[in-house]
Amino acid sequence: MSHSTPAGAIPPSPSRPAQPPAPEGTPVREERPVPGEPPAVREPAHVPVAHVLRGGVIEGVHHGSVVVLAADGGVEFRAGDIEAAFYPRSALKPVQAVGLLRAGLPALDSESLALTAASHSGEESHLAVARRILDAAGLTEDDLRNVPDLPYDPAVRDEWIRAGRGPSRLAQNCSGKHAAMLMTAKARGWPLENYLDPGHPLQREIASTVEELTGQAIARVTVDGCGAPLFAVSLHGLTRAAARIATAAPGTDEGRVAHAMREHPGMVSGSGRDVARLMRAVPGLLAKDGFEGVQIVALPDGRAVGVKIADGADRARMPVTAAALARCGIDPEILAGFDRVPVIGGGREVGTLRAAGALAPFFAPSAGSRTGSVPPAA
Repeated sequence: MSHSTPAGAIPPSPSRPAQPPAPEGTPVREERPVPGEPPAVREPAHVPVAHVLRGGVIEGVHHGSVVVLAADGGVEFRAGDIEAAFYPRSALKPVQAVGLLRAGLPALDSESLALTAASHSGEESHLAVARRILDAAGLTEDDLRNVPDLPYDPAVRDEWIRAGRGPSRLAQNCSGKHAAMLMTAKARGWPLENYLDPGHPLQREIASTVEELTGQAIARVTVDGCGAPLFAVSLHGLTRAAARIATAAPGTDEGRVAHAMREHPGMVSGSGRDVARLMRAVPGLLAKDGFEGVQIVALPDGRAVGVKIADGADRARMPVTAAALARCGIDPEILAGFDRVPVIGGGREVGTLRAAGALAPFFAPSAGSRTGSVPPAA
């Protein structure tokens, strides 16, 4: 019989209720550290982090919060409110992928494991890998419980519609994660029909991993857009988790996820998406975006960045992230093309969206239009 956890409640610890035994050969894990206190649920004190400049005038301001962690885990830079509870959305997927491995996800090739941590574009390569996961588990698309949707990438979506295809669970950007959740539940002998219930042993195991890697208790539980449980942590905690995955030793669950993401950046997002391009541009970088203006990036030495754009605007996410990476010491020339979004007027560029406030100085004024200095509009 299934049991439900009310919305907003924290799911029971996976260590307390009795669970079916793990498959033979599953390693016995040591007792996990007790997480710290949950972050406060409050209105975040966001600050201006990006300006939209048109013809030399600030036309718009995006508020948000940013944290930069040093290699030793200390906070090197902060702006806004990095300790308030917030929902990481899909930026949490690498942590969820680690949780799936800990819960008994059977061995997957690195391409499939990368899709487990992905918000994919719905390209045929993504769908093929999602089917591969389901096939390996003896399951089909009908077993998925994520919300049917069209492909995320606009060009792929347009082609999909031209072909007369409608929304599907496989095309929805979280299908890799859901396929892996089902595969894990089946391997453990857990119920499949309610695998998205926060009280399901699979979701309790994922929640435990979220708490361990972020170093804090979960503040709230709700439902993500795809239907999976979504856990509220702080931006600081989420960024700490990203750093722990990026620095993990090979062969560990965290190290396996990091290796898969680095080896297949296009599987983590899409062939032309900014997340994949950034991972290719900066060797060893892990990057994951999330709806509502969330971005995490982490380097192999432990330096990491977390960004939350208050109004959820995706256009401000990458310029702010690029400025924070420059603050980390990444060469701004490598970040050229990520650090700004052109503002168009009359078919030509008349301004730019770029980082503001304390992050703005980390791009040299000699960078031309990247500073937001543009000729007056005609």
